[in-house]
Amino acid sequence: MFSIGDFARLGLVSVRMLRHYDGIGLLPPAHVDDATGYRRYAAGQLPRLNRIVALRKLGFTLNQVAELLDDTVSAEQLHGMLRLRRAELAAQVAADSARLAQVEFRLRSIEREGKMPSIDVTLKEVPPVRVAELTAVAASYEPEDIGPVIQPLYARVEAELARSGLAVSGPGIAYYEDVSDGVLVHAAVVVSGAITGDVELRLVDLPGVELAATAVHHGPMSESGPTYDQMAHWLAENGYRSGQYAREVSLHCPPGVDQRGWVTEFQIPVARD
Repeated sequence: MFSIGDFARLGLVSVRMLRHYDGIGLLPPAHVDDATGYRRYAAGQLPRLNRIVALRKLGFTLNQVAELLDDTVSAEQLHGMLRLRRAELAAQVAADSARLAQVEFRLRSIEREGKMPSIDVTLKEVPPVRVAELTAVAASYEPEDIGPVIQPLYARVEAELARSGLAVSGPGIAYYEDVSDGVLVHAAVVVSGAITGDVELRLVDLPGVELAATAVHHGPMSESGPTYDQMAHWLAENGYRSGQYAREVSLHCPPGVDQRGWVTEFQIPVARD
């Protein structure tokens, strides 16, 4: 038998929490000394405590926890529930991290207003190319929505290309279009040849752009905002307008987590005001 303090330490909870669970009848001690009122707990009560804590972390109220325990949730069921909750929390952390990165970018953009180094914007014609691509819909064009969609798409494109019979003959080109439920993301790669395998890839003849304002961005796409800011100022100052999303051409984007060495050309279709 363990004192309430020892049981709390073994169960990784607080003494206060154990007293509360006892008070509401969720986990009464195995023995209470009549003379001193000291609570004593048995090792066999740890599985119930683990289930209580796990169910609370899944978001259930104490009343719901009591009902679930009375219905004898199996270890397998609880394990499945916890795995699902873990996946939900991981997705939430990823989304929060993306939002935090965007907040930091906006703060840096505000701090650099009027101080940003100029970039070279070049006007040029973009020739048509044949690409192999996969598509998916993102909720919006914001980086925190685009990133989780386009990164898995390109991983699938790479895997499909390996068994397609196509030869990669140019860079990756990401392009976008508005759809009713968000933004359609195209993860494309310039290719040559014909598809000989059974793959999901779609061959598309991507039309050329008669006139595009282009600039080179260095670093992660999540930090592309300042480059777009400067391109917007250049367009306004030089009398150009654009009603389309930019194409993002991967000039140097080696695989791996570190994207600081990435080099991407932005191509914005433009016309004179």
